[in-house]
Amino acid sequence: MTVHLEVADGVGTLRLDRPPMNALDIGIQDRLRAFAEEITTREDIRAVVVRGSEKVFAAGADIKEMRGMDHRAMVNRSRGLQDAFTAVARVPKPVIAAVTGYALGGGCELALCADLRVAADTAKLGQPEILLGLVPGAGGTQRLPRLIGPSRAKDLIFTGRMVDAEEALRIGLVDRVVPAAEVMAEADALARKLADGPAIALRAAKESIDAGLEADIDSGLALERAWFSALFATEDREIGMRSFVEEGPGKARFTR
Repeated sequence: MTVHLEVADGVGTLRLDRPPMNALDIGIQDRLRAFAEEITTREDIRAVVVRGSEKVFAAGADIKEMRGMDHRAMVNRSRGLQDAFTAVARVPKPVIAAVTGYALGGGCELALCADLRVAADTAKLGQPEILLGLVPGAGGTQRLPRLIGPSRAKDLIFTGRMVDAEEALRIGLVDRVVPAAEVMAEADALARKLADGPAIALRAAKESIDAGLEADIDSGLALERAWFSALFATEDREIGMRSFVEEGPGKARFTR
């Protein structure tokens, strides 16, 4: 198998497994989409970690596979990859990317689908498609500028240069940088913490932010208002408010 799903303590770990560089071929694409759809419906999975091996997250698309494709085939390939990555991005649960080694091209685009990115201090990220006479085709031209701003995104996409973990943190491409040996543990600990949180409220927060970025401010506020009021019908809201009053902030233990 090229992608594995492992579940423990409310956390689903999606692990890319196509040595040596986890090049993203059609097999990985299809399995990512299938697993994302499965995770969406599974109540025992409350948070997700996407990872590669200890040495590489994903070094990009499988160029050997793509080289022989004509225009029509690439239309379908790009759409399939975009659909798979969008399925990951739309999982209604917190998704964390554990970025080790190289996350280039499609690998960087997959990391962009996560809600949070924990990177090794040795990680390298970038969108080098321009060096092949191409542009990113799995969401990079859209998700990257939404994350780090259009000017910084154009810098990376126009030049195809890689950034190290320190620069990636500075420009907002990753959220945490830790020693390489600690990446998996850090990502897993963060996922477990979120898995213990109020699942419906986390879903509401993710949908409100993501959908709001695609809408005008009034539509975004309407979505926020709808979710805010709807959450008053949940058990977690009752637990959270009761705990706040009786025990103080931050001590609520939500249902799982």
